[in-house]
Amino acid sequence: MEDVLKILEQDSTRSNKNIAGMLGITEEEVATKIAELEKQKVIVGYKTLVNWEKTDREVVDAIIELKITPQRGEGFDKVAERIYKYPQVKTVYLMSGTHDLAVTIEGTTMKEVALFVAEKLAPMDSVISTSTSFVLKKYKQEGIIFEDDEKDTRQVITL
Repeated sequence: MEDVLKILEQDSTRSNKNIAGMLGITEEEVATKIAELEKQKVIVGYKTLVNWEKTDREVVDAIIELKITPQRGEGFDKVAERIYKYPQVKTVYLMSGTHDLAVTIEGTTMKEVALFVAEKLAPMDSVISTSTSFVLKKYKQEGIIFEDDEKDTRQVITL
């Protein structure tokens, strides 16, 4: 099953026939394994990674670090659940280190993102502090390099 997962993680558009050929098993075996992995929630979704900078759509991504007071008996889970239910929120991670949660959100302007933090996140009872960083440029995401322009850095030698 791990082989199927590795292939799908690299390219979820591969067909069962293609995967079967790569692994030397039947298409039916691949379909059965994938269905089982989806049922077990090992595979939780399929997504296309888009470089929005190459489109006309205006997108602003921000990473917000939150310090949280954990709720009695619930820890950080209830706070994280409240946060991840907002449609602007792309990711929520429980972290070790100087902050408790790392939240990635998407908006159309920096002001929209700032207002979301000020009006939705900061006022939550459990939130002690927030720190917002705006993403200026994406070089690599989900293992995919966005700009891979190999430049010739060799010096020109003339005689």
